[in-house]
Amino acid sequence: MSMHARSQAQPMAEFGFRSLSLAVHRASTIVFDTVEDFVHRKSRLPDGFSYGVTGTPTARTLERCIAEMEGGRHCVVTPSGAAALMTALMAFVRGGDHLLVSASCYGSIRAFASKWLANFGVDVQFFDPSIASEIEALIRPHTRMICLEAPGSITMEMADVPAVLEVARRHGVMSMVDNSWASPLAFRPLELGADICIEAATKYFGGHGDVLLGSISTRSDEHHALLRETQDVLGQQTSPDDCFLVMRGLDTLRLRFDAQAASALRIAAWLQARDAVDEVLFPPLPGSRGHERWRSCFNGHGCVMSVLLKPADDAAHARFFTRLRMFSIGASWGGVHSLAAYFPAAIQRERAFALTDRPIVRLSIGLEDCDQLIDELHVGLDAFAHAGAARAGGGNAEHLTSM
Repeated sequence: MSMHARSQAQPMAEFGFRSLSLAVHRASTIVFDTVEDFVHRKSRLPDGFSYGVTGTPTARTLERCIAEMEGGRHCVVTPSGAAALMTALMAFVRGGDHLLVSASCYGSIRAFASKWLANFGVDVQFFDPSIASEIEALIRPHTRMICLEAPGSITMEMADVPAVLEVARRHGVMSMVDNSWASPLAFRPLELGADICIEAATKYFGGHGDVLLGSISTRSDEHHALLRETQDVLGQQTSPDDCFLVMRGLDTLRLRFDAQAASALRIAAWLQARDAVDEVLFPPLPGSRGHERWRSCFNGHGCVMSVLLKPADDAAHARFFTRLRMFSIGASWGGVHSLAAYFPAAIQRERAFALTDRPIVRLSIGLEDCDQLIDELHVGLDAFAHAGAARAGGGNAEHLTSM
């Protein structure tokens, strides 16, 4: 046997090797036994292998696992959560279609819909993120898809998801739900009739802030085939090493998710009672906006919430962030490390159906000690209140920054 032939992949069973870890199969070129197999390679899709861009056995293992978690039949993984959203839209939406998008959807999908799809002749319409069955009034003869995020990942509006999905089914309109906030551990949109379920696997699934990956799940064989074709055409290759990291993250998902959810609810209740806080936007919190809708169809919740502090300028909010140590300042959520992000008032005022015209502080609660996180937030809120009071009274901002 030539050295070249011997170097080709050998089944591990030949060497008596078995492992608890998922094997990482890296490949761009897939080789074929005959020229006939090569000529007809596309017939192997959607789940066979024709070229590395549509995945290797590493990706297929992860896809099967995610599909089962979602209550679906199929899954396609993509290089990021944003890529999952865009791949799904490109698979099904065409020029002349009418696309309904929740105004609280992830920023990339809003930008893609309004700046790209609209230029391709798609009729894009944004709707109130708190909508229910009244979405029926927005349906047109050429409506192709309704895009939801449950809840909105910054302002936390909670649509009546079952009511929206029922309207979509009755009118033959496709529905896509971004389920990244809750994960399939707390909510399964496919079981309520959604056609497509999106996860930013970057977040809870990966869980450690070191990987980008998205997933598109469905129960439809036809939709699955078109999604795989779109992945192929758009070149949305997902690294097998990233698939491995996400698969490893799934081993601890339930433990992490439950622990972070418990800390998040405790912190949300603590924040709600603080004088410096006007409102906590967190549907699982009793009395919060969307709580009844959340309780009616979710069986758990995530770890990310948003907070409206008392009216104050950006400088006062910045003082809050200067006191954070365990909370790193950054985007994303769902990882083991707590994060804080800031969305200025101008961003809120520019959004359609804006929930507020004030700044928003978003917190993702990690696995650090909950008491220590609360202590840190207490110090941050004190700094915010002090800065706000000093500025209202004409205090010296330079003095405050030195404290």
